[in-house]
Amino acid sequence: MNFSARRIAGAALVCALALSTAACVTTTKVAIQQPGDEAMTCDTLKGEFAKLDSVTKEGDENKGVNTANVAAVLFFWPAAVGNYMDADKAQNLVEQRRTHLMSIYRSKNCA
Repeated sequence: MNFSARRIAGAALVCALALSTAACVTTTKVAIQQPGDEAMTCDTLKGEFAKLDSVTKEGDENKGVNTANVAAVLFFWPAAVGNYMDADKAQNLVEQRRTHLMSIYRSKNCA
C-alpha cells in the first residue's frame, strides 16, 4: 500500500469513527426519588408529571427512526442497539418515578 492509499484509508477510518460517535444519542435519565418529593404541592406534582411525559417522548424519538439511528445502522450497528437500550432504560426510570410520585399525589388527595 503506497503512502496516499494509507492516507485515504486513515482518513476513512477517522470519518467512520466520527460518524459512529455522532450516531449515539442519550435520553435524559431521572432519579426515582429526589429530595423534596414529599414537600411537593399538587400543582408541583402535576408539573413533574408533565416533565416525565417529555422524557418519555424523548425516549420514543431516540428509539425510532432518526438521523442518529440511521447513521448508526449504516456505519456502526451496535450504536443503534445502544440507543434503543439507553432510551428503554430511561423510560423505565420515568415509569418508576411516576409510580413514586403518584403515591405522593394520592396521599395528598390531589384531584
